[in-house]
Amino acid sequence: MFIRYFEFLVAWRYLKSKRKDGFISVITWLSLIGITLGVATLIIVMSVMNGFREEMMAKILGMNGHITIASSFSKEIDNADKIVTDIVDSDFSNSIKNRDFVIPIIEEQVMLASNGETLGSMLRAIDFNDIKKLSPVFKSVYGLNMEGDEFPILEDGDLLIGYQLANKLGVDIGDEITLATATGNVTAFGTMPRIKAYRVGAVFNTGMSMYDSGFVFMKLDDAQLFFNMEDRVTHIELFLNNPDEAIAFKKRLDKVFGPMFRVYSWQDVNSSFVSALNVERNVMFLILTLIILVASFNIISSLVMLVKDKSHDIAVFRTLGASKKSVMRIFFIAGSLIGVAGTFLGVMLGLVISFNIEAVRQFFQNLTGTKLFPDDVYFLSELPSKVEYSEVLWVVIMSLTIAFLATLYPSRKASKQEPIDVLRYE
Repeated sequence: MFIRYFEFLVAWRYLKSKRKDGFISVITWLSLIGITLGVATLIIVMSVMNGFREEMMAKILGMNGHITIASSFSKEIDNADKIVTDIVDSDFSNSIKNRDFVIPIIEEQVMLASNGETLGSMLRAIDFNDIKKLSPVFKSVYGLNMEGDEFPILEDGDLLIGYQLANKLGVDIGDEITLATATGNVTAFGTMPRIKAYRVGAVFNTGMSMYDSGFVFMKLDDAQLFFNMEDRVTHIELFLNNPDEAIAFKKRLDKVFGPMFRVYSWQDVNSSFVSALNVERNVMFLILTLIILVASFNIISSLVMLVKDKSHDIAVFRTLGASKKSVMRIFFIAGSLIGVAGTFLGVMLGLVISFNIEAVRQFFQNLTGTKLFPDDVYFLSELPSKVEYSEVLWVVIMSLTIAFLATLYPSRKASKQEPIDVLRYE
């Protein structure tokens, strides 16, 4: 026990700054700072990547069905009610949340005009009783005739639009917007576009720029009248109990409907996006790990220099009875203290910043006067963060392992020094 305390005490004294070995102490501090910054940066970046992925997927899955059914030979489905009934009455209907989550939808590109501004937008027509299934919209809507947190009562001809789209058009709740579509009525003078004015009945703010600036919702009956679709829709969306079952559920629906309909899952639609997020996450992890590796080389450098500087002390310890293993443990402890301290400080710094990432973003945004994380580029209005403690544990294990491995060579080098070779020249 005394020997172990002696080894720790000597290792601690070697890490403290002295005038004659001040340069070694500087390298030691650089090693500590490097590991701290490496661990903190890795935790912060992984947390932001996790938060970004979760927010994006929540918005995407909240706005769109997990399974989409469309006609293979036409832009429209003219027997939507029968298809809905077939799905609900099928033997795999337990995978669906309930009958209400099989939703007929019309989706078309339109032009919106107001106050001299003209913008393209995606129009989604849905029964407004089904809006509550689209949680990002339902939780962020505000408009006329609202009671508490209830969805506003919208009249025939009312539109529900994103707040960024409303700002670009310069309209507010109660104002009118002219809606136009290129697919119009065929006349003797050619195809005439359909144009009609609608009132803004409510506005939604999901916090995702892609939706808030490019989507407008209309009642299904109004859209069928505007597009002259009678009782037809463009596709049917299904919301499952478990979104991860979408691929298996899609295969089962393919067998039921055959080639007459196209069935695709949310993974099919967003495959490139999901793959890009996973690749970027893995690459960032590997790149940022290099920071910890660079810091570990500083540990090797500082310990090698420390061994050379303390060669006389090592010789004295050996003549007083210290074993090679004892000398090796002294320098192993010295390097390990740097790794443990740097990892601990890095974890604390990383967690603090990860839990307050939006406040940190606002601070640097105000300090630099530039817009960090612009929502028109990253689709989200706030910088998200989600700490996965299993990942933090993995970072800690990796950092400590690298730090411990970095101490092996200098420690072995110190233990192999023979006292006679050093004291001979004293």
